[in-house]
Amino acid sequence: MKKYIILLFCTLSITACQEEKKETKEDKGLLSTDIVNNPMSAEGVDSVAYEDLPTMDFEDTLHNFGNITDGQKATHDFKFTNNGKTPLIVSHAKGSCGCTVAEYPRDPIAPGESGVMKVVFDSQDKSGHQEKSVAITTNSKRGLHTLYIKADIVSTN
Repeated sequence: MKKYIILLFCTLSITACQEEKKETKEDKGLLSTDIVNNPMSAEGVDSVAYEDLPTMDFEDTLHNFGNITDGQKATHDFKFTNNGKTPLIVSHAKGSCGCTVAEYPRDPIAPGESGVMKVVFDSQDKSGHQEKSVAITTNSKRGLHTLYIKADIVSTN
């Protein structure tokens, strides 16, 4: 009986340890690492590679919504262009509070191409003058970019 239990245990152990099919980057929708390049290291900066980095050049980085009513959702599209020599990747965009949300392009922006960063401000439970920001993380020369919005909330009561 012990032999059967040991044989069963060994069989289960072997079948349980078999690897499942590994997902590739394409299966998960991830970007290829071939387009990521960091010219900065402990030895210094590779100036040739640095000059090839993408840029994120905005038409404007501040938008004033003016007077909006309490509870209104205000939206603004911040337009930008990649004037660099390699694809621009926006990896993250975060508002300074939960009332400010940014929608950013998930696909790389090719050199010479343009994109839009859509910022939505929800004025629910806000009053008076409001100033908010959105921090954007990219692979550009600057790395971190900041957009600003402001509004004056007018009560409907």
